[in-house]
Amino acid sequence: MIKCITIDDEPLALMQIRGYISKIPFLDLTGEFSSAIDAQHYLATEKTDLIFVDINMPDLTGTDFVRSLTQRPMVIFTTAYSEYAIEGFKLDAIDYLLKPFSFADFSRSANKAYSLYELINNRTGIPSDSEAEPAGNDREHISIRADHKVSLIRISEIIYIESNGEYVRLHLADGSTIMTLFRIKNMETTLPSDSFMRVHRSYIVNLKCVTGYARGRIFLNNNEYVPIGENYKEAFQTYIARQYPTI
Repeated sequence: MIKCITIDDEPLALMQIRGYISKIPFLDLTGEFSSAIDAQHYLATEKTDLIFVDINMPDLTGTDFVRSLTQRPMVIFTTAYSEYAIEGFKLDAIDYLLKPFSFADFSRSANKAYSLYELINNRTGIPSDSEAEPAGNDREHISIRADHKVSLIRISEIIYIESNGEYVRLHLADGSTIMTLFRIKNMETTLPSDSFMRVHRSYIVNLKCVTGYARGRIFLNNNEYVPIGENYKEAFQTYIARQYPTI
């Protein structure tokens, strides 16, 4: 069971999430807080695996609250304000739920947390799960060690890679994902540089899957988008200008 807490200054929001959690068998709600400061005191003594936390709160914002934690559980932000999304991803949040969100949205986020929880708790004593085979520019596949097996992934099927702390999640063309213990900076050197580019501290994209960009976002051919980091924007725009002259 994943021990989780909820933090939101709106009672109705806490009630909604409580109801959603009750429908998911692997989640165990151990605390509800209307104040991030109260939650800080709780986390100092109680083991918690996952936090659902609002961002815009009066005493302490959700992002500042997460930054204050020395031992950081998994985090899913819940907020009505989309402009905080990039800041949330910089804190390695598992997901960012934009209010009002449905049970289906909530369930997808919870399943992401469950996948990471399983990976963390199954990695002890299995060093092979922390490796990914390098790929040269002329190779068609990469081998990923995860879930006690080696999966052969066609490089062209990788849409983008997302960092989750010491782990990366590969998002594939068929809609599936695979997570492995591997830092994104190492994945950046593993993948062929002519096809993949780091565009954010937490994201690498397959350049052949890019369909456009606007307002700090890169749009991909799986109907998703990822943010562009300020430190990576110039290199990405230079690539686009070189490869696709503007008419």
